[in-house]
Amino acid sequence: TCSFAFVPMASSSSSSRATSFSKRQSSPASDYDIVKVDLSDGRDYPIYIGAGYSDEEASTLLRSHVGGNKVLLVTNDRISPMYLEKYEALLKEGGDKEVITLVLPDGEENKNMEVLGMILDKALECAFDRKATFVALGGGVIGDMVGFAAAIYQRGVNFIQIPTTVMAMVDSSVGGKTGVNHPLGKNMVGAFHQPECVFIDTDTLETLPDRELQSGISEIIKYGLIRDAEFFVWQEENMSKMLSRDPATLRFAIKRSCENKAAVVKDDEKEAGVRATLNLGHTFGHAIENGSGYGTWLHGEAVAIGTAMAATMSGEMGWIDAPLVKRIYDIMELAKLPVDLPVDSPMDKELFLKLMSVDKKVANGQLRLILLKGELGNCVFTGDFDEDAMVKTIDEFVAECAGQPA
Repeated sequence: TCSFAFVPMASSSSSSRATSFSKRQSSPASDYDIVKVDLSDGRDYPIYIGAGYSDEEASTLLRSHVGGNKVLLVTNDRISPMYLEKYEALLKEGGDKEVITLVLPDGEENKNMEVLGMILDKALECAFDRKATFVALGGGVIGDMVGFAAAIYQRGVNFIQIPTTVMAMVDSSVGGKTGVNHPLGKNMVGAFHQPECVFIDTDTLETLPDRELQSGISEIIKYGLIRDAEFFVWQEENMSKMLSRDPATLRFAIKRSCENKAAVVKDDEKEAGVRATLNLGHTFGHAIENGSGYGTWLHGEAVAIGTAMAATMSGEMGWIDAPLVKRIYDIMELAKLPVDLPVDSPMDKELFLKLMSVDKKVANGQLRLILLKGELGNCVFTGDFDEDAMVKTIDEFVAECAGQPA
């Protein structure tokens, strides 16, 4: 069972969090928080969360985490016109770093071994050595691929995360999970490789499409469901402000999410137990992403449907009560996230079960799920569940689908 102590929210007048792993820095130019990811063997690293950074401040923070004199700055063709030139200049400031840039095609459908090879090719062509630093500028796809390339290039080089989406800021950039998709399963080829730092400038969210914003919020909702009940209540009360991009509201949500993620990663870096709870809704969701064709759904959209399925299944087994199931559906709809499959979805029961059978949480042939149990903010990671309830849930969700495999 996964039950965690609540970390009280800081009041708006406070200049620091009442936690052991978060603090605030300020200067005349900007105001930013630092959430520390506390790991063993001196591998701790900071998550900088702020807005309005001066060029000098941003450059100083980023360059302090670049050990060698060569940097590979990787982004995608959607982010490149907006932010590549800016971050290239910030990393070059002082003239002692050579910065090589690489622009990859955007989209989940490009998170594969072929595109990963483009990163490795560029590093080899430019004679990068083990002192080099890779920098990921973009959302979760870029962060995962650049991190994986850093993990395997010459058996490991340093890298920095500069996430530009809510999804990447609150989840994928933190904790060192890296990888690419395989035709038979999402994120099935990868490695744990922690960054040197995560640099979050919430000003980049001004250019984020609404659909991407909503997708990222699904991961914020997750933290409230699995371990932080008061955060969930706060979200219910502040969802409209998040959707309208109120800066203070978004920043608080990002910081609180990072604090939750950092605490879990500290306890279980390699996902031997409690870290798996961060995958609430992901087993169903990954099956939806893969079965529908990578790129059809944004990750957070598929996870939202998967979370609705996990909540439905938990309710079917009597592990959570009906009012909580309704609250989960209600908050997803408040966030403008999908909670069911469209009629033209290719998903059917057989496809769900086939794809879920190769999920990374399968152990010794047994499927394990993250399900909700008890009061809000509690969950279990278990293989001991009612399979009939799982199949009934899948049947409910695919009942109106065409059911033709992609």
